[in-house]
Amino acid sequence: MSEFPTIADLEETVAAIRAKAPGFQPKIGIILGTGLSGMGEQLDESPAKIVMPYAEVPHFAKSTVIGHAGNLLLGYINGVPVMCMQGRFHYYEGYSLNQVTYPVRVMAKMGVKGLVVSNAAGCLNADWQVGDIALITDHINFQGTNPLIGPNKDFFPPYSTRFPDMSDCYDKKMREAVKEVAAKKDLKLREGVYFAMSGPSYETSAEHKFIKIVGGDFVGMSTAPEVIVARHSGLRCVGFSVMTNMCVPGVVADHAVIGDVGRSAGDRLVPLLRDSLPGIAAQL
Repeated sequence: MSEFPTIADLEETVAAIRAKAPGFQPKIGIILGTGLSGMGEQLDESPAKIVMPYAEVPHFAKSTVIGHAGNLLLGYINGVPVMCMQGRFHYYEGYSLNQVTYPVRVMAKMGVKGLVVSNAAGCLNADWQVGDIALITDHINFQGTNPLIGPNKDFFPPYSTRFPDMSDCYDKKMREAVKEVAAKKDLKLREGVYFAMSGPSYETSAEHKFIKIVGGDFVGMSTAPEVIVARHSGLRCVGFSVMTNMCVPGVVADHAVIGDVGRSAGDRLVPLLRDSLPGIAAQL
């Protein structure tokens, strides 16, 4: 891929995917974060799911983070046709934000209408606990840059305006569909604002204080760029964060532990998302 993605890049990527899954039309895209790749195992066996390692997808980067499988999955979950990223790319890996968000543009070009994002996050709310699952109500992009900087890629008019609106970037109706399922399961579901940092270092204690002051409930190193590009491409979004560690003095953040907590929380998040997908799809 060139410095900025082109329509030719997108068409080449989509052609390669369609060659593997002819006639398949995904409705929802899913991006799975640290420790949450188990959702990929939920694809229905019939019709057969398609697994494409990122190395086989033209112009895709390579996921280098432990806990990210690095596969593009196509198939059905609970009857809903999905395109699922089993592992994402991060700005801190040295990739440009165009590379990080390129799969979202591909999803839109494939005809996806809604995007589900998930991530592991550090919790700043003292009333919450490690392992809690939160719906993202909004985000604060503090990564120091924006994936739309540069030539405006008007791939999906009228959405791909130079100045896309972000006031309802995490769709309220889609969140309500998830909350209805959580209530039926008697599953405690938190809600809050995701604060996006660039990483890869974890935050200082002073940064934790700052994030709380400006309105962040949990903090991570992803998601915001993908959601920005999703909105620029006309996709509606819903997001989940798993509280994998508490951001309090004296508690040391450990990526291995964070991955373990993410996988454990996945035992609750995966069934929630699986059962929520039909309701989410009905909003699109």
